[in-house]
Amino acid sequence: MNLRWNSSEFGGVRDLRIPPHRLWKPDVLMYNSADEGFDGTYATNVVVRNNGSCLYVPPGIFKSTCKIDITWFPFDDQRCEMKFGSWTYDGFQLDLQLQDEAGGDISSFITNGEWDLLGVPGKRNEIYYNCCPEPYIDITFAILIRRKTLYYFFNLIVPCVLIASMALLGFTLPPDSGEKLSLGVTILLSLTVFLNMVAETMPATSDAVPLLGTYFNCIMFMVASSVVSTILILNYHHRNPDTHEMSEWIRVIFLYWLPCILRMQRPGQVGYECPPPPSSSSGSSSTAGDKKQQHIQNVELKERSSKSLLANVLDIDDDFRCNHRCASATLPHQPTYYRTMYRQGDDGSVGPVGGPVGPVAAVAEARMHEAISHTCLSSSAEYELALILKELRWITDQLKKEDETGDITRDWKFAAMVVDRLCLIIFTLFTIIATLAVLFSAPHFIVSTQ
Repeated sequence: MNLRWNSSEFGGVRDLRIPPHRLWKPDVLMYNSADEGFDGTYATNVVVRNNGSCLYVPPGIFKSTCKIDITWFPFDDQRCEMKFGSWTYDGFQLDLQLQDEAGGDISSFITNGEWDLLGVPGKRNEIYYNCCPEPYIDITFAILIRRKTLYYFFNLIVPCVLIASMALLGFTLPPDSGEKLSLGVTILLSLTVFLNMVAETMPATSDAVPLLGTYFNCIMFMVASSVVSTILILNYHHRNPDTHEMSEWIRVIFLYWLPCILRMQRPGQVGYECPPPPSSSSGSSSTAGDKKQQHIQNVELKERSSKSLLANVLDIDDDFRCNHRCASATLPHQPTYYRTMYRQGDDGSVGPVGGPVGPVAAVAEARMHEAISHTCLSSSAEYELALILKELRWITDQLKKEDETGDITRDWKFAAMVVDRLCLIIFTLFTIIATLAVLFSAPHFIVSTQ
């Protein structure tokens, strides 16, 4: 009543500006204020009209405590409440009412580059505290904001996907290039740097794991696993018979089953026909016996064929001894004759000295000379030929050993190729599924990226 006047009596003055300390004003404060002075408003003048109404609209910057949920970061929505009410006046002394049922007025809101304002709904509450029987009135405004993810999408998610695809391309590098392992380690370090950037942009909290952090951890796990797989591939690729022996289960899995499933073939192989795997060690004893017998026959055939061409032509054995059967076969079986010895006498005449003298003695002696002349080789020629055959045998054995070593080495290299192809397929599927599952599980993903 004291703030009313007749404007005609005071020169047509209809309103006055009075400092707030000259008038009574309600102690309306923000309950959940985080400001150092608790009240962040500026004390402006109160507009008093001649009909007794007062308008007090103090400007201010309000700092409120709000719990942030970063589970779906950077595709998250946040809800922050601001509770306004009197600190000392109860509901019977001071009644607060909403001016608009829709909530706060956001017509003058300035667009923010990081957040979208979805709305500011308000609600009037009557609360009874334990201290007082009277109700206390408060107006609570809920600020609904949504994070804009365009910045995070092009600066964090897209580089992460590209780096992960580079890790997959590492499986296409040949093991002999020398860059297969270093590429995986470099990609792992790059992802670590990106994860540190993500940690800097997120609030420090342990209440929830952000979605982007989960995606980065999945990609880092994939890259770390690819490094381990690359080490296994390089280990298989550089194995040889001198250091490792391929077990039966590795041979069956990596040389028969997986190449058949992955539609892989060795160089020179036509088509994708799956070769039959070797019989397992748990097979019947008859099968093992047949294999052993076949192996013995193969060894015998190799031993027969290992006899050099020179030995076959000269009809000598591999132990470098002459085959005297040829000489004995050329001599017919004759009755035994004693060779007649001749000696010149003192008078110059020649006559037999002891022993029987037969009419065929000359023929027997001629046959003996013929047999001696048809012996295989002289001792010196036989020794030289033995050395030649020994060298040929050693060269043949070395060539066979190199062929066997090359076959085993090629088996290990093909097993490394199979593991490489298998890891490429597995990690490619893992990356695609993880990317789609993590990103599309976020609420409002399509809306947030627009």
